[in-house]
Amino acid sequence: MAGAALEITLDDAELQAALQKLLAKLGNLQPFFADVGEELLNSTRARFQSQTAPDGSPWAALSPRYAARKKRNQDKILTLRGHLRGTLTKFADAESLRVGSPLVYAATHQFGRAEAGIPARPFLGLSDADRDALLDAIADYLARD
Repeated sequence: MAGAALEITLDDAELQAALQKLLAKLGNLQPFFADVGEELLNSTRARFQSQTAPDGSPWAALSPRYAARKKRNQDKILTLRGHLRGTLTKFADAESLRVGSPLVYAATHQFGRAEAGIPARPFLGLSDADRDALLDAIADYLARD
């Protein structure tokens, strides 16, 4: 996926242990990752409404210069016509899950571009609520017969 996708390496021992149990039970984690991917897409899309990063911090405000010339969605950050939010997608296979956007400028918004004066406005990543939902999803899958 070109654009921006975030690879999250889990350094959370509780999540790693739960995923290992799930792998031992299922063998193929693709169905699990596909379901979790939908949840993470919803969570990521919600950030465009709350205009906050996964850690809950607000996105940097629009520059006064850009805000003055912005014709649509003047009160929304990272939204002019909704293309970035509209292109969020997931890819799930047996070993991984990726959530991101294929748009070239997605990475610019996720990570910022200091030389162009564009601050980072992270929209991809795991929030504490996402982490809890992931643990709940693992527990649900482990409880299935």
